Amino acid sequence: MATCPVCGASVDEAAAKQTSGFTAHGAKETDPARGTRQFHDGKWVYFDSLECRSKFLRSPESYNKPA
Repeated sequence: MATCPVCGASVDEAAAKQTSGFTAHGAKETDPARGTRQFHDGKWVYFDSLECRSKFLRSPESYNKPA
């Protein structure tokens, strides 16, 4: 399980990657209600909703945690 960096909710990585269908041109579709992800700074970041992903993309440096 991954943790959404915006709200701290748990995100099932497998469900966020699972294909739910295909576009008319053959691209894979996923169900954002099951979680979503974004490749950022060399790694996949998982989110529990599109809203959290949008907030992160507007200001990703606000959600980076120091190592």
